[in-house]
Amino acid sequence: MFDDLRRAVARRRDERALRTAVLDGRRLLSERGEANSVVIGRALIERLGALQGGTLDAYFDHLASDLSPDPEAVLQAAQAYHQAPDAARLIALVQAAEPPRQELLRRLNRTPGGTACILRLRRELMRRLPSHPEWAATEADLLHLLNSWFNPGFLNMVRVDWDSPARLLEKIIQHEAVHAIDGWDDLRRRLQPDRRCFAFFHPQLPDTPLIFVEVALLPEMPAAIAPLIDKASPALPPERFRVAAFYSISNCEPGLRGVSLGNFLIKRVAEQLQRELPQLRRFCTLSPVPGLAHWLLKTPDPAALPGLRAAQQRTLRTALERLHTRCDGNLANLQQRATLDRLDPDDTAALLALAAAWLLALSSTPAGDPVARFHLDNGARLERLNPRGDLSPKGLKQSFGLMVNYLYDLDKVEAGHEMFKQGEVARSRAVQALL
Repeated sequence: MFDDLRRAVARRRDERALRTAVLDGRRLLSERGEANSVVIGRALIERLGALQGGTLDAYFDHLASDLSPDPEAVLQAAQAYHQAPDAARLIALVQAAEPPRQELLRRLNRTPGGTACILRLRRELMRRLPSHPEWAATEADLLHLLNSWFNPGFLNMVRVDWDSPARLLEKIIQHEAVHAIDGWDDLRRRLQPDRRCFAFFHPQLPDTPLIFVEVALLPEMPAAIAPLIDKASPALPPERFRVAAFYSISNCEPGLRGVSLGNFLIKRVAEQLQRELPQLRRFCTLSPVPGLAHWLLKTPDPAALPGLRAAQQRTLRTALERLHTRCDGNLANLQQRATLDRLDPDDTAALLALAAAWLLALSSTPAGDPVARFHLDNGARLERLNPRGDLSPKGLKQSFGLMVNYLYDLDKVEAGHEMFKQGEVARSRAVQALL
């Protein structure tokens, strides 16, 4: 009986919280709300922060159904514009087609704490979206607004160093997503003069890095990750800096998924380093290939890869047969270091040929590697494949230890981006020769 009573009380409390949040939203959208948006917005932020579970689902239902455009008004405005396509009717059509929820979110964003609240809403919505496809338009509105509000021109780029606030350094350790930071000594080494870390910050979220990139300053392009993250390695003097290698980029805010930040951060960092250290000659990455093992373990048919000549297809079939023989018929053995240690130069060449074919043929498609797609779409060139570049358990599982260098030639990134948009991967002669 008492359990039933508690559930009834909780249900009424949730219903009241939802009803109050909806009413606060309507007040914020009213003319009075426009004039008093901060006061009403603060109340709404507090209400939304308390919504959980099914009550939050109900609020997303409200955004999707009650705050969508009026179909009849959109139709009338579209017909009027079709009959006389002048500026006034176009403006009327755009206004009719814009969902009221966008204006609600804009007014909420003007309130202190509103940006963080909206990011939290999007995190929750994206997590639940697979079960609620009817919320897709609401998600599109959120992404549209966040792309505007988090335009890189509005963001502050900050160098993170050992003198940065401890709270920020803790977040760098927490959010490092590519090569885990093993405590404070590891972080200290990554912030010494031959290592750099840069992050984007939004003015409304000054204590929260949105995304950060780690850079190693080196004499030459690196082929393996272990020396770059060895916390016992000595720091190099500035006169030896010739190459800036981006070896990790990590997003800190899931609510910004789909908002382009990383590509702008890399280019901004490269431009700043070029000004600060004119002796730098090359800007490159040392990148993982997280999709390689998944693709190769499916024993792909080389003939299914687009753009390959018959001779290249034969080379790849021979490479597959060679690796199958070396692995006793199970390519998953390549995920073990002992197997890699037994590969001879011809075996390694076979693995590199298959990896190169996959990166060149499929990077511009949904079946391609996400890291490759990011850098190539950013205008970089596929420069070199490095066997045994990452022999950590993660590197072995994802890519049989393989890593890739993408080269950022700042004078050619626009051309590389255009090539990629047309389905062609910019590549070095060395990579092309692997096939």
